[in-house]
Amino acid sequence: MGSIWAVARNTISQAIRMKIAVVVVVMLGVLLPLMGIVMGGDGTLQGKLQTFASYGLSLTSLLMCIMTIAVSTYTFTDDIKRKQVFLVLTKPLRRYEFVLGKFLGVVILDVFLLAIFGAIIFGFTYSIPKFVEADEVQVTKANQAFFTSRAVMTDPIDGDTIRAKADKEFQRRLEEGEISRNNTIEKLKFLKQGILAEEIGKVTNIRPGATKAWTFKNVRPTNPDDILFVQYKLEPVTPGVEKLYTQWRVGDIGRSAIGDQKTQVGGYNSRDVVRITKEFRFPAEVIAEDGYVSVVFRNPFENRSIVVVEDVKLLYRAGTFAGNFLRVLGVVLARLVFLAALGVSVSTWLSFPVAILISLVVFLLGTVNGFIVESITGMTSDMFYLYKYTLRPLLWLLPVFDGEFNPTPYLVSGEFLKWSTLGRIFAITGFVKSALLILAGIFIFNRREIAKVTV
Repeated sequence: MGSIWAVARNTISQAIRMKIAVVVVVMLGVLLPLMGIVMGGDGTLQGKLQTFASYGLSLTSLLMCIMTIAVSTYTFTDDIKRKQVFLVLTKPLRRYEFVLGKFLGVVILDVFLLAIFGAIIFGFTYSIPKFVEADEVQVTKANQAFFTSRAVMTDPIDGDTIRAKADKEFQRRLEEGEISRNNTIEKLKFLKQGILAEEIGKVTNIRPGATKAWTFKNVRPTNPDDILFVQYKLEPVTPGVEKLYTQWRVGDIGRSAIGDQKTQVGGYNSRDVVRITKEFRFPAEVIAEDGYVSVVFRNPFENRSIVVVEDVKLLYRAGTFAGNFLRVLGVVLARLVFLAALGVSVSTWLSFPVAILISLVVFLLGTVNGFIVESITGMTSDMFYLYKYTLRPLLWLLPVFDGEFNPTPYLVSGEFLKWSTLGRIFAITGFVKSALLILAGIFIFNRREIAKVTV
């Protein structure tokens, strides 16, 4: 362990002398405070806080990822290029210890810098309300929706049931001759997709005067006097509609009262801009004793348009902002650990320009991983099976930096990041994939001919 630590200390010394490390430190040291001063968001206190948190954390993550790639690839390849590795490996130091030492040095540097810049973001976030003129309503809203961490519950569409109904309707139309069996396979697939879209529309489309309910069970806020929130987004089917009326009811609706269950019902009416996430709040007292609550939307006749209500979520306080912020930094650290392992691993057998190029490409692919997977799942069945048994195992090694692996939305929306989610992210990205990369680097470096003996 002493040999590994010696290599790690030397790696940190090399990194500190690198210009890119200095540039990253200076840029973040200047830009983060500046962003906290100049960014205004949508003009509200919550908007300013969300804008600063979003851009501040994203910038910190981006620059530190680039720095990690540069440091991890340069320190390894530079030792080989300048023949420093010859002196090191003549000492009682095994090659795997040299690789692990390089990796450990980069990770320690990342932890140190992430702690510093995380503290800067955290400090400026709490300082912003002191320097912004905001009324009591804005301060209360910021405390409830930003300076907190809220558990998120959803009532997803039952995709299996919808697909089963679509398959049944498709078979009925075939048997009754509404769809010709003489159609090509591609044509039949197209018609089946159309029927599936119709079935989805029956569930999601809300006609004027109609209602739709979302049910949530086991809603248990820690404080019975707390405030809960409903988030949603409106999408009109009729083109050109920019605003829609909404009528909401929340409580134990559509279910008979059992025993001493609470049956209070809360209401909320508004006129909202479409395609923008909105939310309203209601007291926890409308939740039934068994944790059941129903959220009902009615499409008023004034809208004169079919409405699709998307991304309906129920949120309630589950933790503190500080705890959530710490877990968010853990997600950033997981990607830094992976990139450190990637940079060191590819540097065991590639030159610096090629190693840094490959690392940057992998990093960029990780940021659009969800788009890649979604594109692949849209392939024809034959191509999908080809992908499943050939490329899929290789693509699994690529990092995932979007979706639930993206730390920024948790901080901006105040969504509670579960310890189990952080553990899964760190286990997959920061441990399993990183360990495979390091083991591959050790394997290659142990078999690599560092120098040739000439006579």
